[in-house]
Amino acid sequence: MTPRPPGPDQPTTTSPPQSPSPSRSQGPRAGTTSGAGAGNGAGARTRAWAELLRLPALFTVPGDALAGAATTGKRVNPRTLLAIASSLCLYEAGMALNDWADQAEDALERPHRPLPSGRIPPPAALVAAGALTAAGLALAVRAGRPALAVAAPLAATVWAYDLALKRTPAGPAAMATARGLDLLLGATATGGSARPALPSALTLASHTLAVTTVSRGETRGGSPLAPLAALATTGTLAWTLTRTPHAPGTAPSRYTAAAPSLHPAADTLRTVLAAAFVATSGRPLLHAALNPSPPLTQRAVGGGIRAMIPLQAALAARSGALASALLTVALAPAARRFARKVSVT
Repeated sequence: MTPRPPGPDQPTTTSPPQSPSPSRSQGPRAGTTSGAGAGNGAGARTRAWAELLRLPALFTVPGDALAGAATTGKRVNPRTLLAIASSLCLYEAGMALNDWADQAEDALERPHRPLPSGRIPPPAALVAAGALTAAGLALAVRAGRPALAVAAPLAATVWAYDLALKRTPAGPAAMATARGLDLLLGATATGGSARPALPSALTLASHTLAVTTVSRGETRGGSPLAPLAALATTGTLAWTLTRTPHAPGTAPSRYTAAAPSLHPAADTLRTVLAAAFVATSGRPLLHAALNPSPPLTQRAVGGGIRAMIPLQAALAARSGALASALLTVALAPAARRFARKVSVT
């Protein structure tokens, strides 16, 4: 549910954004371990699975459900937590399935990845994808029928993207759909209805679409048009986030508990978060637009994935859910710290 280089969303490969969802660079990144030096111990196996599942990217997932829950005007409850757990499972299923589907390509372009390097057997990755999908759907069942009604198409979108759509023109749209559904999962689990969360889901999906499109040039470089379009999208979304409480796209007024006007501090917070969103995503996108080389494009994709967190927090603040916004933002330092050790893409 988060874009990732050549895999779920690239013509050559690229989840969340699944989210979704959220690069596979041309050689081992600093902090990653190649197959040759991985060793045979439990620590090496753990490291390999952390790379396969892109564990740092997991910190971008809970904010989807929290932003969705915020639009309902209800407090976070046990069903919200079940939705978060379901999202995490489905996100990781997509990561494992993505590498399984791309193993032949990775053997040529990214031989250091866990599957082509032999650190994880391909059948194990496929089994993990299936088990995580089943777990995600089981958790959605516990969260209630409305949540399952969203989780089922979310799981289907993840599998369709990894197995069939990622190299097609429909790839970025599929990734964006997955991330939007992930936000709706939190809303339906918490309040039973997806309707109040649709504007927020569209915002998150738009960002995911832009980042996933950029990610198609991660391994070979590309045109500056995709980064420029993504930069324009970032600016537009940030402007939307800072509009007045009752502007189009904000929480419906009938959900009074979530109305930003009832929480004056939310206005300041969402402005700060919108600025953080622009800074995190916009700067690397500008660099990639000026020079769309693979390294700078990879940095732009990584920035876009990390920008999910301030975007989710801003969406929660826009709905007046200050606690959810602050909790989401608190995940950012951990995401940055772990990303230095394991690539988020």
